[in-house]
Amino acid sequence: MPACVPTRHDHSSRSSRSPRSSGIKRPHSPPPPHRGGRFRIAGTDVSASITVFLLAIPMSLGLAVAMDAPLEAGLISAAVGGIVAGLLGGTPLQVSGPSAGLTLVTAELIQVYGWRTTCAITIGAGLLQILLGSLRAARSALAVSPAIVHGTLAGIGVAIALAQLHIVLGGSPESSAVSNALTLPARLEQVVPAAPLIGGLTVVILVLWPRIPGRPGRIMRRVPAALVSVAVATAVAAFAAPSIARVDLPSWRSHTLPEMPQGPVLGLATAVFTMMLVASLESLLAAIAVDKLAADRNSERSADLPGPGSGPPASLPVKRSDFDRELRAQGIANAVSGLLGGLAVSGGAVRSSANVRAGATSRASTVLHGVWVLLATGLLVTALEWIPLAALGALVMVVGIQMVNFAHIRNVHRHREFLVYGATISGVLLFGVLKGVAIGIAAAVAVALHRLARTRITVTEQGGQHLVVVRGQLTFLAVPRLNRTLGQLPQDADVLVELDGFFIDHAAYEMIQDWSNAHAAHGGRVVFAGRSGGRIAEPPSAAHSCCRPWTPWRNHHCHDRSDPAGLSASAGPTEPAGTITDPAPTPAPGATDSPAPLHSGPIPTPPTSDGTDSTGGTSGTDSTDSTDSTDSTDRTDATDSTDGTAITGAAPSGQPHTGTEHTGTQHAATQPPALSTGGSTGGSTDYTPDHDAAPARRTGGQRLVSGLSAFQRDTAPLVREELARLAREGQRPSQLFITCADSRLVTSMITASGPGDLFTVRNIGNLVPPPHSERGDDSVGAAIEYAVDVLGVDSITVCGHSGCGAMNALLGAGPDTPNTPLWRWLRHGVPSLKRMASKRHAWARISGRLPADEVEQLCLTNVVQQLDHLRAHRSVARRLAEGTLQLHGMYFHVAEAQSYLLTEGIGAGHGIDEVFDRVGPSAPYDPYEPAELARTGA
Repeated sequence: MPACVPTRHDHSSRSSRSPRSSGIKRPHSPPPPHRGGRFRIAGTDVSASITVFLLAIPMSLGLAVAMDAPLEAGLISAAVGGIVAGLLGGTPLQVSGPSAGLTLVTAELIQVYGWRTTCAITIGAGLLQILLGSLRAARSALAVSPAIVHGTLAGIGVAIALAQLHIVLGGSPESSAVSNALTLPARLEQVVPAAPLIGGLTVVILVLWPRIPGRPGRIMRRVPAALVSVAVATAVAAFAAPSIARVDLPSWRSHTLPEMPQGPVLGLATAVFTMMLVASLESLLAAIAVDKLAADRNSERSADLPGPGSGPPASLPVKRSDFDRELRAQGIANAVSGLLGGLAVSGGAVRSSANVRAGATSRASTVLHGVWVLLATGLLVTALEWIPLAALGALVMVVGIQMVNFAHIRNVHRHREFLVYGATISGVLLFGVLKGVAIGIAAAVAVALHRLARTRITVTEQGGQHLVVVRGQLTFLAVPRLNRTLGQLPQDADVLVELDGFFIDHAAYEMIQDWSNAHAAHGGRVVFAGRSGGRIAEPPSAAHSCCRPWTPWRNHHCHDRSDPAGLSASAGPTEPAGTITDPAPTPAPGATDSPAPLHSGPIPTPPTSDGTDSTGGTSGTDSTDSTDSTDSTDRTDATDSTDGTAITGAAPSGQPHTGTEHTGTQHAATQPPALSTGGSTGGSTDYTPDHDAAPARRTGGQRLVSGLSAFQRDTAPLVREELARLAREGQRPSQLFITCADSRLVTSMITASGPGDLFTVRNIGNLVPPPHSERGDDSVGAAIEYAVDVLGVDSITVCGHSGCGAMNALLGAGPDTPNTPLWRWLRHGVPSLKRMASKRHAWARISGRLPADEVEQLCLTNVVQQLDHLRAHRSVARRLAEGTLQLHGMYFHVAEAQSYLLTEGIGAGHGIDEVFDRVGPSAPYDPYEPAELARTGA
């Protein structure tokens, strides 16, 4: 959820700020920055770098063979990718080097333009990547449909496998995938046994090595399968096939460097763009995969820890990827590699996953792997020249086959995008990478248009009623067919039109409206229903403010009535006594007095002829806060509170008291005064609800079942995977969120949070009883202790809201308040009353204006006071002293749907100014980490 601006505490300086101050705890959130700027190397990074080095050597040579490039170019790109991209990249654990995804592109460029011009094209692609990274376009590159991305990589993988199969069979690959497939039968007729046997041995070891069972298998799997397969194949070939074709590393003296590109400008620009596109997509997808692997690894390690006090974790979490920085680093690495005569560089999923699984904790492992490759290039030339080409071809062939991921195929098929996936693969194999991507995009657009235009219309007759079911989106393309279908219905028929779609454009809406009016004029009856069969009614005079298009949180009381007109006969001008009601929030200057969209009170009566509301107001009874009157014999001395003082309304000096006045009658003593604020204060308070006269509406059980069914139908399929993950890993909320139990305050909605983000405590008035109180509440204290000590939350937020019924009750309380559970709880709010009346404290206010009335004044003051209570809790005080916890103050104005955050005093040196700043939709205020808040959409 969006982070809040921290309030003051004893250790609020930036130097002592928690490293996870953004309010979001992730499995691999950034560790605290190291002091001194030294490049730290852990033991696990050294071992991981050796593992990746042993994997990178055969992979780099194999890819160079597959591209028909100089073999030393593969080693150069591996060293440059490890050192340059490793030092500058935004994904610390990603290992860059020659890429299998670029094999097809580079091989084609070498055949068309030659090696030296290809190096110049690599430099141009790198410069373009630097430009795009500087323009922060990395995430835009990921906006391409996953079916196109995975289809492109799968097509490249198939082309690689076909080309390397020729090398495994002892021959040379052709210029295209189609040619490789067509010449394969002829190659099989000319096969020499040595190369296929060495290649087959390499493939067998690659497949079986990760599947060795038991403890010996776990130990042996620490050595990469690629290294073992190539080493075994090299040893066997040295004795069994001494004449087999082997690696031939030319002298460094004959190494070629780039030249000025020669060829048509349009062709060269297309080549630069194609190389940039493939390299960028593969790098960014690999970065996403690395983030997921690092998160899973840290989750497993956290699950292995016995408890919060068992000691520090084995390693610090790894910083989350910065895609724009990663794209710039890849561009710099490509430019350097091209200048040195190396292959194009991109992030590799195979090397990166090996790096994570080997226990790497920082970018040191990536850089060291590049250093080892650089050393091997000069010291291990003789050993490398013993490697058979068939073994390297088999290794790259397996990598190409693995690029066709069956999990991706199932996922694409589940989302009904297999046509796009298949079109992209076919385009890459037949016409090349860039044209294949264009074909995939065209297929995706065609599928989207087909889904938008596809509308199924069926007509059935059931018991004299015609049922017209319209499934799909209603656009102008479907208007002729729908008009023809509706026109064939009898003019006086009873018609039920069920619209099962998410979009109706203007043309379709006007056609349906015109037909409905004409059908009704001829004596027919038309009823419109939604997907679940619920009636859709839209008479101009009965449209209610709560019936908004965004239905997940809307209040459905307007659909609970069978006769809307009957409401005026039963609704009285006053609210029943003895209930806590939230007064209509007073809007800020410039705001209107119209009801808030989230109306939580009773449905107002239809407007009278003069446009007024016959109920006399917009405030309603909050059903969650309703209490019964208690017998007068249960009353005790009202001074029996947490601090020995009576609960009496208090207003700060100079601010008029606008609360409701009450008499000291027996009924006023037993019925909590000032709790009924929505109606008139005059008249008799004796009220007996007339349930028979109340309008017909669905019962609570019916609404519960309806809501649960809607959740199972619409929401559960979307969140089931995430909830399953939370069930496996346990909860890890980033914040403790203490707020009021008011039904209009939907915490997940106003904080844009989801399952597992907030540990929420709700009570009447968002109160935090002090731990030293004689009548302290253990439930709130237990929640605070559990969240701080067990869950280890990073921050605690106290959130108040406008029109709080508890604050209004405190303001209107008399000296003789009843000893009911409600009033015993509200006594914890007495310190807020005293703080508001005190002249030693500045008034809490909203930035740019004074509080609208004393209720809002108390709501704001109460947030500040409860933060003081929170600091008194032992666990909170300890974490604040350690600098690992932050406290936030928040105020939500219901009528405005606007959040305000408590800020620190700036420049005055007087500590907290108790000013709540408005949170804008695009400019979140955070003096510490504005980039993080902007990313999370605060």
